[in-house]
Amino acid sequence: MISVHITRRKPDRRIMRFSIEGHANYANKGKDIVCAGVSAVSVGAVNSVEALAGVQLPASMKDGWLSSEVPEEADASVDAKVQLLLESMVVMLDSIQQSYSRFVKIHEHYL
Repeated sequence: MISVHITRRKPDRRIMRFSIEGHANYANKGKDIVCAGVSAVSVGAVNSVEALAGVQLPASMKDGWLSSEVPEEADASVDAKVQLLLESMVVMLDSIQQSYSRFVKIHEHYL
């Protein structure tokens, strides 16, 4: 199963960090559309934040694992772009979870 952990700041629900770990085991390696979808959405989100908001997300990635801390930007408009892109990632991952709930689970945590 793939576990997605989203950590938010309690007062404003700002995404502070996220991690994705595990394998869906929906199909054999190379044919697992659930793993491919989650990977495309999450890596695409990190790349989008860097390309569209100009913010480098410190991300660690290895087989079956992606983790990132989200820096708080001094410029409110840049921070809003980062948050919008990350919220988009959460929406897309939730869509995958709805279709493949036996293989993907999203957990939200608040600090």
